Amino acid sequence: MVQRARRAVVFTGAGISTECGIPDFRSPGGFWTRFKPIDFSEFLASEDTRLEAWRRFLAIREAIGDVEPGPSHRAVARLAGMGHVSHVITQNIDGLHQASGISAERIIEIHGNATHAKCLSCGLRHEIDWVKDKIVATGRAPRCTACGGIVKSATISFGQAMPEQEMADARAATLNADLFIAIGSSLQVFPAAGFPVLAKQNRSPLVILNREETGLDGLADLVIHADSGPLLGALMGRMGAA
Repeated sequence: MVQRARRAVVFTGAGISTECGIPDFRSPGGFWTRFKPIDFSEFLASEDTRLEAWRRFLAIREAIGDVEPGPSHRAVARLAGMGHVSHVITQNIDGLHQASGISAERIIEIHGNATHAKCLSCGLRHEIDWVKDKIVATGRAPRCTACGGIVKSATISFGQAMPEQEMADARAATLNADLFIAIGSSLQVFPAAGFPVLAKQNRSPLVILNREETGLDGLADLVIHADSGPLLGALMGRMGAA
C-alpha cells in the first residue's frame, strides 16, 4: 500500500512521540488525569490563571527536557522524501516532525506548536525562554512586547477554537490522499479524528497503527496493534530505505 501511494497522508498522535520520552498526557496517570485542564476562557479571564498555566507549561517542558525525533518520525520523513507521503497531519505540539527533516509546508499542526508562544491580539511570536525570564523577573504572566496583548503558548487549549487555516489544509490534504495512515492516535479526540473517517468516505485506503484498539478500527482496511517505531523500521527495511 505504501509503495503504491504517491499522495499518502500520515496522521499522528501522542503514541509516535512517547518513544522519544514525551509522555501521553491522556493515559491513566498522565498529566491531565492529575491536573484539571485549564479552559481557554479561564486563561483569558484571570491573570492568576494565566500565571498558573505558564507555570504548568514550563514545569512540563523542564521535565521532558530536550527531545529528538524518534524512529517513527524518521521513517515518516523518509517516506516523504521518497515521494510516498504528501502531508503529515499531527495532533502533537512537540515540533518533532519538523526536526525530523520534513519541510514545514507539508506539516499541518491542528493542535498548534509548543516550541514557541504568540500574542493572542497581534500574533507576534515570542520565544519560550523569553516567557520564562519574564515570569522569573516579574512574577507575572507575560504581555506582548508590541501591543501589550496576552501571550500564550502557540497551542490549542481546551475550549479554544480549532485553527481555521490548518483545519482547511488538513481537509484538502485528506481529500487528495491516495492512502491515509493513522499512527499513535486513539482517534477519540474530535474534530481531529474526523479526518480518517473523511479519508475512508472518500474511498482512500485507511491504515491504523496503534498499540491499543481505537474506535475506528472497524472502519480501517488494515489495523496493526504494535509499537510504531519497530514496525515502521521494518517497513523501511522492506522498502530498501532503512
